[in-house]
Amino acid sequence: MSNHADIGGGALDAIRARIPGQSAVADVADVFSLLGDPARLRLLLALLEGELCVSDLAEVTEHSESAVSHALKLLRAHRIVAVRREGRRAFYRLDDPHVRMLLDLAISHTAHSRMEHPEREGAREVAS
Repeated sequence: MSNHADIGGGALDAIRARIPGQSAVADVADVFSLLGDPARLRLLLALLEGELCVSDLAEVTEHSESAVSHALKLLRAHRIVAVRREGRRAFYRLDDPHVRMLLDLAISHTAHSRMEHPEREGAREVAS
């Protein structure tokens, strides 16, 4: 005997209809994958303050300009950041307000939630 409530086929159909198609879900997963890298996330958090050039981003995130440029190329290809060129310099900014909202919500969530990281704790125990 099942312990869950059976909500019925009609409700399940409504839930199913609200879930985007496989291609859209894959696109969303790609965005979260890009945001899941701490180095890229630090770049995006720096860009919350406004437009910055590659050298300033490298300095503030303590990464090489080459690594920053590579990360920005990926983020730009997924329309997470946009670029403005001024002579030989490239200035990057968040591409649209949705990216800012996503980052703000993630920051707010982590500030108000007790995060548990069993995978990190397990890694510490192995390293000890």
